[in-house]
Amino acid sequence: MVGRGLLRELPRILGELCPAHTYAVISDSRVAELYGLRVIEEVRAAGRRAELFTFPCGEWNKTRDTWAELTDALLHAGIGRDGAVVALGGGVTGDLAGFVAATFLRGVPFVQVPTSLLAMLDAAIGGKTGVDVAAGKNLVGAFHLPRFVLTDVDTLATLPKAHIAAGMAEAIKHAVVADASYLEAILADAPLIRERDLPALERVVMRSVTIKEEVVAADPRESGRRQVLNFGHTIGHAIEARSGYSLTHGEAVAIGMVAESTLAESLGVAAPGLTAAVRAALKTFALPIAVPEELSDADLLESVQADKKVRAGKVRFALPESIGSLPQRADGAWTVEVGPEAILQALAASR
Repeated sequence: MVGRGLLRELPRILGELCPAHTYAVISDSRVAELYGLRVIEEVRAAGRRAELFTFPCGEWNKTRDTWAELTDALLHAGIGRDGAVVALGGGVTGDLAGFVAATFLRGVPFVQVPTSLLAMLDAAIGGKTGVDVAAGKNLVGAFHLPRFVLTDVDTLATLPKAHIAAGMAEAIKHAVVADASYLEAILADAPLIRERDLPALERVVMRSVTIKEEVVAADPRESGRRQVLNFGHTIGHAIEARSGYSLTHGEAVAIGMVAESTLAESLGVAAPGLTAAVRAALKTFALPIAVPEELSDADLLESVQADKKVRAGKVRFALPESIGSLPQRADGAWTVEVGPEAILQALAASR
């Protein structure tokens, strides 16, 4: 569900689509102040039990330690198998709370209530949950589909503009892998989007949700077509983790898309011009496009080779042919196996 003012409908929709004895609302410390207490009060006013559980905001807190603290807190509060989890917040909250729901008492229902642009148009959709570990990002987790996703675009009014830009990295990814006309629409609306114009942002969310929903429905466990959504993420995740999460996910993915576009051109998968087009789109939102100098190619390659998308010890990349086109290859695969030398060359060329 995508719209304006939907948050106030949450108690009713919970009762209809995810009935439970108790709702464990999980939120980071910032979103809890903005919306968490209000949600708890409104759910309780509707005659349902609800408890708020918080954790410190920031990707660096998306860990097994935080997962353990939250699950212990739910147990201490007496949440049972007739309970449900409400993930209220951005992508970190959705991943973490979803993993709590997937594992708590061997699995309880949950719902996604995203409040960041990145979560609305990408992270909250598709059932991926998990935490980061020392070896890399999202390497421990589970597929656990939410009962529903409720997206109130009005919550973007309080989102910092830097986080709007970070979310647009994922929107641009959707356009590059699936819909060239969508990229044209994004660029046309860019001045409005940068100023947090809510109707423009709603258009972005709606189109991205449609693209991701179609891809995920065809391949819910990422064994085939869903792999196209990893464009920019193999190198992006390595950059994000090696930066100590000083870069946001969207910023790291932006750099990753440039590097992987460069890789696609160098391998002959894409015609010349893809990288330039991706760079131009990202620059429209002042997103970073160069691999940070302080991150060594060798360290990034090590992280790439530990990525969860590695198969039989080989790194595979989702590489577009052109803007809007990442088709299935002649061998039936959606990804391309790439050797370490080509990866290192792409990293060096992207500085």
